[in-house]
Amino acid sequence: MGATNDGPHGDTEGVHPATPGSYGLPPAGERLPEATRLGPVRLQVADLDRSTMFYRDVLGLRVVTRTMRAAALAPQDDDRILIELRERRGAVPATVRAHLGLFHFAILVPTRATLGGFVRHLSEVGERAGAGDHLVSEAFYLTDPDGLGIEVYADRPRETWTRLGRELRMATDPVDVRGLVREAGGAAWTGLPPGTVMGHVHLHVGDLARADAFYAEAVGFDRTTRRYPGALFLAAGGYHHHLGTNTWAGPTADPPRPDDAQLLAWTLELPDAASLGALAARLDAAGHPVTALEDGIAVQDPWGTTLEVGVTLGR
Repeated sequence: MGATNDGPHGDTEGVHPATPGSYGLPPAGERLPEATRLGPVRLQVADLDRSTMFYRDVLGLRVVTRTMRAAALAPQDDDRILIELRERRGAVPATVRAHLGLFHFAILVPTRATLGGFVRHLSEVGERAGAGDHLVSEAFYLTDPDGLGIEVYADRPRETWTRLGRELRMATDPVDVRGLVREAGGAAWTGLPPGTVMGHVHLHVGDLARADAFYAEAVGFDRTTRRYPGALFLAAGGYHHHLGTNTWAGPTADPPRPDDAQLLAWTLELPDAASLGALAARLDAAGHPVTALEDGIAVQDPWGTTLEVGVTLGR
């Protein structure tokens, strides 16, 4: 299975260090706070037992809660939920047809050594994965039993990131797999460690201009990279991307049907209630209906993908 093609490497003429504030195109109005981060993703799967086993034994998460039709998973020795599974018996695998919505969700591990240990673990359990060195990060790609895309990655230090003009340089180069595994040393794999977080989400969308209008101008992300063919990357706080959007599913792609395996929702966590209120007001002013949740808000993007937003509480 190949790695994602997030775009061309390009030449190095005009390349500069990506110092804070030197890159990114902010929205015309308010920006998301620097402390914005991602919360869990909620996935619809066909068989909860099968998916729980995969996310536990292959990905290295632990089951925090489990009911007849739902489960929540977190890193080892860490209560931060990264993935919520919802069972819909007989859900159609995501590989059956291209549709809008999830391209992949991306789990960020705390160190390069952790990523090396994960790669060695994949080899030991016989799980195939694609790979890409994106200059800002090193990443491995796999799919779950329902064909939903997953990335597991480690960031490179920010002082090594570079830019062309106001855009971060990202690429899909070969990964030094042997170097990664050497960095892991001889420690046994015990699962994804504390400090593992949801790093970003990457979505299939129908139109990049509408994605820009919604996710940059209404939600408040900065655009960090627009040079990739058919893709737009966005972030808060100077990160390389909290969100990727692309039109690679093609012009005939439509939203997933109720009985498809799919992303049901992804989440943003803001640092305070004032930021949440400001976002709700921006969305309303831009004509995007907001639904009140018990602990936040929900909104659908122009293609029906649900974004839930709440406030980080003491974490």
